[in-house]
Amino acid sequence: MKYYLICGERSGDLHASNLIKALKTKDAEAKIRGIGGDLSKAAGMKLHAHYKDIAFMGFVEVFLNLFTIFNVLRKAKKDILAFQPDAIILVDFSGFNMKIAAFCKENNIKVFYYISPKVWAWNTKRAYKIKKLVDHMFVILPFEKEFFATYDYKVDYVGNPLRDAIASFTPNNNFIQKHQLNAEKKLVAILPGSRFQEVTMLLDRMVEVAFDFPNIQFVIAAVSNLDSAMYEPYKRHNVKIVTDETYDLLLHARAAVVASGTATLETCLFNVPQVVCYRLNTLSYYIAKAVLSVKYISLVNLIVDKPIVKELIQGDCTIQNIRAELEQLLPETAYRKDMIAGYHEVSSRVGDTGVSEKTARLIIQYLKGEPEYVHELN
Repeated sequence: MKYYLICGERSGDLHASNLIKALKTKDAEAKIRGIGGDLSKAAGMKLHAHYKDIAFMGFVEVFLNLFTIFNVLRKAKKDILAFQPDAIILVDFSGFNMKIAAFCKENNIKVFYYISPKVWAWNTKRAYKIKKLVDHMFVILPFEKEFFATYDYKVDYVGNPLRDAIASFTPNNNFIQKHQLNAEKKLVAILPGSRFQEVTMLLDRMVEVAFDFPNIQFVIAAVSNLDSAMYEPYKRHNVKIVTDETYDLLLHARAAVVASGTATLETCLFNVPQVVCYRLNTLSYYIAKAVLSVKYISLVNLIVDKPIVKELIQGDCTIQNIRAELEQLLPETAYRKDMIAGYHEVSSRVGDTGVSEKTARLIIQYLKGEPEYVHELN
């Protein structure tokens, strides 16, 4: 069968790539095309466009780049019609992907959604639109199935794909030596995000705190989809940079300073105590504050609906507050132990491995019209 897949940022590319591998394993004739990144391409998808062309964060940033986004959207619609897929598979990235869903519905193309739009966070009535446009949705957070049930919309909870990503990770035993780190010294991982806006808003203050801990090693988790020149100014005596080695970095970290997003859950699943940071430009922040209807911004806290990790949002995201958190996380404190205990509760709720395989199986079975088999899986 032919599948057209769209993701719009780095974490989506990771999950899409694992789904592509699973689809190819279960469907030997699979032809996959779409919008993604280097990982999706390596997994076997022919790229129509790269997600870097549309990966903007924040209301204002999206508005300022609307021409670029709509240009990619227009070309994607043409490409979908030319490819004539049996199904479109949308991965997260709701602003763009819901427009694609509407287009595909108009053209009688089956629509699957993997990693649902966060409608529970703001404007919950968007769930009605999803129900109308999306044939089948696969959710990855435990509370989402119950949420959509209140709208009489049956979705499949498949577990969290980070389980697969971490399970397939092979540690580099030479990581410490490769980056000339000191195995005897404590290490703080700095995860500033994978989008340009995130890094520019957060990295300055994340790194500045290193001055207050001269005997601690700080290592920035850089990503190859951003220009390496963005990170270079932050190199100093106790700050180093590694690129596309986040899991190896977390494996050796005593604590972490993390941009809100997928990385907060990854850090949790590696059992690394963290402080979560979140900043937008002022206008985007006040728009977000006005529309959001959730108590927390980090996945760790959202999953258990209580504060496991400290969230430093906008004005609270200061060097002083980051320092105060690290002072509690680096020693063997009760605060640190309580956070790790909370992680165990989070981990117990995110499901087991095999998420990509299960999702691929469900997609194929739905396309073949075998609902009874599908119900047996749930």
